[in-house]
Amino acid sequence: MNDLIKYGPALAEGFLENVKLSVMCGVLSLILGTVLVSMRVSPTPVLRAAGTLYVNIVRNTPLTLVLAFSALGLSDTLGLTLSQTPSTNSFWLVVLGLSIYTASFVCEALRSGINTVPLGQAEAARAIGLTFLQSLRLIILPQAFRTVIAPLGSVIIAMIKNTTVAVAGGYLAESAFVMKDTFDDTGASIPIFLGLAVAFMAFTLPIGFLTGWLGRRLAVAR
Repeated sequence: MNDLIKYGPALAEGFLENVKLSVMCGVLSLILGTVLVSMRVSPTPVLRAAGTLYVNIVRNTPLTLVLAFSALGLSDTLGLTLSQTPSTNSFWLVVLGLSIYTASFVCEALRSGINTVPLGQAEAARAIGLTFLQSLRLIILPQAFRTVIAPLGSVIIAMIKNTTVAVAGGYLAESAFVMKDTFDDTGASIPIFLGLAVAFMAFTLPIGFLTGWLGRRLAVAR
């Protein structure tokens, strides 16, 4: 317990970095995932093929490789710089890699929701003159989102836990890396490990309960 008190401020600061990563990646992955699912159900064969290829490649690639590619491929090799400050640049590279990875799962969750929308509604939208994007935005996606609130919650929770491997992208300020440093100083400390585990549970459990409740509350009656 003394170790937890001693290293608590550093661990709390690291955990806050995980929260910041989670918020930014959550927003970006939802946006990118919506774009991807629009491509996957598009009437244009090229867009469908591109969306399918993206999802199949990224979903079957280990996250650590995606983050390493962000740090080594995009930054070191291609010279992509998102900030002049090294730590901030590493932060945004991890956000980019984790968002690209999570978006593929968001896409598939949304696609399962789109499959629950009766085909007749899309046909009716075309019959009254709506374009594909208009019918998608006004009719199909709103119902799809309501159908998959709970699965999307699971995707977001998995993304939050995935922020603990941000070190693969060169970001050394998050809580798991800070915990490793404390273990190097003190040896494996059960109170530190349990304290960090409880912090993540306090962050993820409410999200699970909230999305489950919203999923039941906003379910589309068929």
